[in-house]
Amino acid sequence: MSPETYAQVSNLLIPTATVIYALAMVSHAMEWALGRAAVAKTAAVKEEVLVASDGATVSGGVGDVPDAPTVEEPASERLDAASRIGLLLTWLGFVLHLGGVVTRGLAAERVPWGNMYEFSITASLAVSIVYLIFVQRYKLQYLGLGVTFVVAAVLGLAALALYTPAGPLVPALHSYWLVIHVSAAAISGGAFTVGGLVSVLYLVKARAERRVLAGGTMSASLRRLPSAEAMDGTAYKVLAFAFPLWTFGVLVAGPIWAEHAWGRYWGWDPKEVWSLVTWVVYAAYLHARATAGWRGRRAATIAIVGWFVFIFNFVGVNLLVSGLHSYAGV
Repeated sequence: MSPETYAQVSNLLIPTATVIYALAMVSHAMEWALGRAAVAKTAAVKEEVLVASDGATVSGGVGDVPDAPTVEEPASERLDAASRIGLLLTWLGFVLHLGGVVTRGLAAERVPWGNMYEFSITASLAVSIVYLIFVQRYKLQYLGLGVTFVVAAVLGLAALALYTPAGPLVPALHSYWLVIHVSAAAISGGAFTVGGLVSVLYLVKARAERRVLAGGTMSASLRRLPSAEAMDGTAYKVLAFAFPLWTFGVLVAGPIWAEHAWGRYWGWDPKEVWSLVTWVVYAAYLHARATAGWRGRRAATIAIVGWFVFIFNFVGVNLLVSGLHSYAGV
């Protein structure tokens, strides 16, 4: 096929993937709505509770104890069905999304991340990849709503506001370092997003566990989540995977590429500064866990702050601040 045909296919696949992700999001939203409606009846709940030095409560797992309240069977079946449909639609959206990125690259006859539109569709694909890789290993089905919302929103914004016709790269981007630098940034960004979403749900689950200890109830959807302690550990594993990749791709490969393109390794360009700030926040997260023993709420708060810093680095700096890293066509 000709580059023009590949471009047409990509322009069809990306909006279609956006719609499929949106349908997956609706399915996962129904899953959460059904869970909130099916609040389990009050019963005795046994659990081990660890109280952190700052007063944060971390549970060993409310939903795993033998005499914990359970959801009635019909409600449980509906919840399972909504979850499965949402995951299947996410897989379908991912396949279409991947096809859209690949055909965009074929249309441009280069790697498909030469401008903000292309980086947006590639970075959101990385979010889906990280989620679908980790979903079985760490039982991350509960992240379906957040992941599909983020991916659908980014793809929708890219298609409606950031679209740029496929074309040649600007001279500074003609380097194999483009592949190394941007692919590492996209994959680690996808992991930062997944880790941030896990941290948000950790705070929600930890609060619900404390409420149960005080004699309250917990919605069925929250009971289906892993324990707060387990989610805290999952966020750490995902972010520990992302951090060295970000370090290599952004703070090692990036300066090497900058020296080839602009004749200097570091120039305090806004993108470079905010990439460093992102690195510092996640370094603080890992350092605090390793040395000060920070777990639970404080660690989750740092992870969420890091995620917002990354989002600003990805969106705000590219769209609001001019610099050498401003993407062509924005």
